[in-house]
Amino acid sequence: MLSASIVSATAGALLAFSLSGTPLLQRDLTAEESSVFSQDSLVDSGLRLRLPRLTRPVNVLVMGTSVLSSDVNDPPTEAQGLGYHAQVNVLSGLTDVMLLVRFDPLHNDLKVLSIPRDTRTFVPNMGMTKINAANVQGGPALTAQVVSELLGGVGIDRYAILNIQGVEKLVDALGGVELYVPKDMNYQDDSQHLYINLKEGQQHLNGNQALQFLRFRYDNYGDIGRIQRQQLLLRALMEQSLNPRTIANLPEITNVIRSHVDTNLSMEELLALLGFASKTDRSSVEMLMLPGDFSTPEYDASYWLPNYAAIDQLVQTHLKADGGGITVRSNETGSAKDSTSVATPESLRITIQNSTAESAVADEVADTLYDRGYGNLSVGYNYPEALGVTRIIAQNGDRQTAESLRDLLQLGEVRIENTGDLNSDITIQVGSDWLRSQWR
Repeated sequence: MLSASIVSATAGALLAFSLSGTPLLQRDLTAEESSVFSQDSLVDSGLRLRLPRLTRPVNVLVMGTSVLSSDVNDPPTEAQGLGYHAQVNVLSGLTDVMLLVRFDPLHNDLKVLSIPRDTRTFVPNMGMTKINAANVQGGPALTAQVVSELLGGVGIDRYAILNIQGVEKLVDALGGVELYVPKDMNYQDDSQHLYINLKEGQQHLNGNQALQFLRFRYDNYGDIGRIQRQQLLLRALMEQSLNPRTIANLPEITNVIRSHVDTNLSMEELLALLGFASKTDRSSVEMLMLPGDFSTPEYDASYWLPNYAAIDQLVQTHLKADGGGITVRSNETGSAKDSTSVATPESLRITIQNSTAESAVADEVADTLYDRGYGNLSVGYNYPEALGVTRIIAQNGDRQTAESLRDLLQLGEVRIENTGDLNSDITIQVGSDWLRSQWR
């Protein structure tokens, strides 16, 4: 939680800076494109240098693009004649990152839904294809339309697009980010001058290193593994970025936004989102992923196949405020677990990962849960980071079940994210608090 003085300083600095000009790069949307997004007001105006305040839940579609000089007909002068495919400051390319962020002042919730770039869905004038092509075909309005339909009609209020150059500069402007790199990451692509060289362990990453962390996808999970790393980085940034040092760097941060972001958020709305996020308990932020499964060889490309029944359940639980009935659509793939079913101790898929130096810990936790009726247990690989507090990770967003496990074990913290075992409903990453528990 930010103190009142920091919030006031943020408001004063940003409001004063915003008076010098509009710090947001905005494209001209046609009337038809604008109609895709909500036209209703999101905020009430700030008074006496206080932040404007959100008045209702807001869904913001955030997209990250990666465009090479070879992808555009007329690359910028600085990207010509280099002898390799350079990154350029263009926002109309394939979206490598797609997030739907929900700010809900009615329930004091902040939720982030990751949509894999390889999600197979219908894009007008293209047919069934990967969702990351929608931005190339029709920009943010078409992308928002496609995302809304994929989610069964969820409304999109605003959008923001940034390119990877902007991500690098933004992390630098925030002073870098501290996080644990879960394994050595090495990759080299001379054609793009893409060089990834990160070592396992606790690291302070600058912008370029954070970009390496985000772009690495050369493991068994491919793009889904990259989403796991996106969630790790996002949580670290949220926990670290709203502080007095950030306030001091606001002009630099705003310059990054001006140069590398395209959004239909007004400055007032951006301030309201910042104010809401600053007051949100970081531990309660929920990070979700579009339910689905990897495609099989009969498809023409590698896809993430949506599980529509599970998507509808996720939307009803996490992205709707009206509590209406659940619409259950048929699934393109039946292999993903149907999350509309009620989890029972016998059916709940639990993976246990040991982060301590004592090798028997995961088996101890498994035995404890088995004795209390949990039968679908597996011991996964050791988690590389040494945790002081056990993490009980609800992979599918089922906070209630995760909290019941925490209450049973009488230790740990609940996290709603997808950084555990993809084949589990709950992943328990056992920390050193288990070594002092009553169960030993």
